[in-house]
Amino acid sequence: MKPAAKVARLAVVLLLGTMASSGAAENGLLHKPAPTFVRRDLSGKSIGLRAYRGKVVLLNFWATWCAPCQVELPRFEAWQKQYGAQGLQVIAISMDDDSAPVRALVGKLGLDFPVAMGDAAIGKRYRGVLGLPVTFLIARDGTIMARFQGETPLPEIEKQVQKLRAAQ
Repeated sequence: MKPAAKVARLAVVLLLGTMASSGAAENGLLHKPAPTFVRRDLSGKSIGLRAYRGKVVLLNFWATWCAPCQVELPRFEAWQKQYGAQGLQVIAISMDDDSAPVRALVGKLGLDFPVAMGDAAIGKRYRGVLGLPVTFLIARDGTIMARFQGETPLPEIEKQVQKLRAAQ
């Protein structure tokens, strides 16, 4: 991606992130079944959302050029280690155009949860993920219970993760 395009994309992320933190961005998926998908992770393994039914899923849409995303990902890795045995599964979908920088960042951060490449089709299924990061919290029954767009205070997301983990 050309530097000018990265700057324009970052401006969109910042603008939408500001809107989201004020609660203005709602896409109508809350309390509805999460759209299913099957993707290949960076190692080529097939991952499907249905396979995680019975777990709380933190589904994060992100990109390597997104500064808030790079802050969130290590925390999500820590939560996966801390809460994974108690029913949390983190899945990250990169909206980058090329997998090379994604592989490099995943390696640098030591992420040990599934990371797959996204595209316009999966973005459309989730009713648009133009402002990154976008994180969905999906209950054990597959229902979307929370949506966070843009830079969100991580303690707020963790509080929701804990609440969903505690629910049976």
